Amino acid sequence: MKIKTIIGDIWMAADNCGLTSVSFQPIVEGEQANQEILLLGKKQLQEYFRGERQSFDVPLSINRGTIFQRKVWRALQAIPFGEIRSYKEVAIAVSSPKAVRAIGQANRTNPLPILIPCHRVIGQNGQLTGYMGNIEEGIAIKRQLLVLEGYFSENE
Repeated sequence: MKIKTIIGDIWMAADNCGLTSVSFQPIVEGEQANQEILLLGKKQLQEYFRGERQSFDVPLSINRGTIFQRKVWRALQAIPFGEIRSYKEVAIAVSSPKAVRAIGQANRTNPLPILIPCHRVIGQNGQLTGYMGNIEEGIAIKRQLLVLEGYFSENE
């Protein structure tokens, strides 16, 4: 399912259990995609982009990733709306303080960006770092999401 947002088009896919992916690139919706879940995901994302929602309760169905990546994705979900964490802080939160690069890789392969808020993870020095594996465009989207959440003002 494709939805239009203030950061551009977003595509979602689902199975019978929950959303399986959110993408900034077109993805093919499977024939067995649960339309109710897709519509709920669309509704919640639209509310988020209008500033009416700070957390998501649409069911998620994560059927990929290593045990470590899934642990990181759970840790990301614990970062509150409008707050940030450094890659180092996330590494410490998952009991792997030296795994900063692995945290970055887990963020890069996050199947449900925004819903699993990898955009809330920034560099140790406070710098915005890559998002979606696309440095320039990704950082602009990451910044827009953090502005939307009130972490940055539009003028910063």
